[in-house]
Amino acid sequence: MHEMSITQGIIDLCLEHADGHRISAVEIDIGELSSVVPESIEFCFEACSQETLLEGARLTITRIPGMGVCKDCSRETMLTELYGTCRHCNSNRVTIVTGEELRVRAIEID
Repeated sequence: MHEMSITQGIIDLCLEHADGHRISAVEIDIGELSSVVPESIEFCFEACSQETLLEGARLTITRIPGMGVCKDCSRETMLTELYGTCRHCNSNRVTIVTGEELRVRAIEID
């Protein structure tokens, strides 16, 4: 379960930036093409944050949809998988624009 190490990294990053203050909320973005399962992050966050300055903090996860630009027809297309095809011309020459994100967007400190 790679979500455990990802979550521990998120917690470490938050603690580093909290400068010893209690954290009441964390907002993260997870791209739909990132292969990260948000429900697993939620579960791991609760477990990994125990006995830290994040214990009891609210976790908000925003899913970022997969989008790409087709190199053949130059149109934007939604993607549901990393190597998806253009929904307009069925080309497989699509450059991913969004959907691979995994970032901490905000930390709320008490």
